[in-house]
Amino acid sequence: MFWEAYIDSNVIAGRAGRFQEETGKYKNIVYLNCRPENNFFPDLSTASRADIIFFCSPNNPTGNAASQQQLKQLVEFAKANGSIIVYEDSYAAYISDDSPRSIYEIPGAREVAIEVSSFSKFAGFTGVRLGWTVVPDELSYANGFPVIKDYNRIVCTCFNGASNIAQAGGLACLSADGYQAITTVVDYYKENAKIIVDTFRSLGLKVYGGKNAPYIWVHFPGLSSWDVFNEILEKTDIVTIPGKGFGPGGEEYIRVGAFAHRESILEASKRLKTLF
Repeated sequence: MFWEAYIDSNVIAGRAGRFQEETGKYKNIVYLNCRPENNFFPDLSTASRADIIFFCSPNNPTGNAASQQQLKQLVEFAKANGSIIVYEDSYAAYISDDSPRSIYEIPGAREVAIEVSSFSKFAGFTGVRLGWTVVPDELSYANGFPVIKDYNRIVCTCFNGASNIAQAGGLACLSADGYQAITTVVDYYKENAKIIVDTFRSLGLKVYGGKNAPYIWVHFPGLSSWDVFNEILEKTDIVTIPGKGFGPGGEEYIRVGAFAHRESILEASKRLKTLF
């Protein structure tokens, strides 16, 4: 499963190749199978080589966070294949176990990985647009040219920087008082997620996520994700996200978010139990 921006950015750059209606995939993109059966981590022993590997942990939409051992495998795979990992950790503040919060916790990752993150999800900056990217000096192309030089040229050409207001807000979030307030909000959303998980499980459905991310990934076996989305919307006035919107592997699933007031979450839980 993937956040659609990873695909769309490659389509816009002209790197994706022709879209194949029969598979729902782009010809030049390698799709890594991440499903419950493999604990949402691909079998890299059978994976094809790619120039760039996009990997998000904790993941949107599944809510899964990769383990230390899994990320070690990913770094070793990138080294062996001359690939660059673009690693997104926008939901790291939600991690509740010992899963790594940064890929740079893995030895050797600075030689193969770019890390991107954002204030959007842990500080509510979605509309403000403030984030950061780490491109290590150690990261080079096969010919030894530093990736940071290309990245610097692209950013300086295409981007004028975040506004002073956005930067001031970011600094406030990282202050002692600001970070404490953000942690309180994150805990609030995690409790919302637990309520949603418990609701769907009480209905006999397989549920994933909700522990290390504010997203819940619910399986409706044999059903179209769009049909499930439509039924829930029409009969309960609750908006979910059909899993197919995250790629062909998302069929039969819906994604549910925990970003809401507690009373809304409890009301949604009540309506879902009545529907199912």
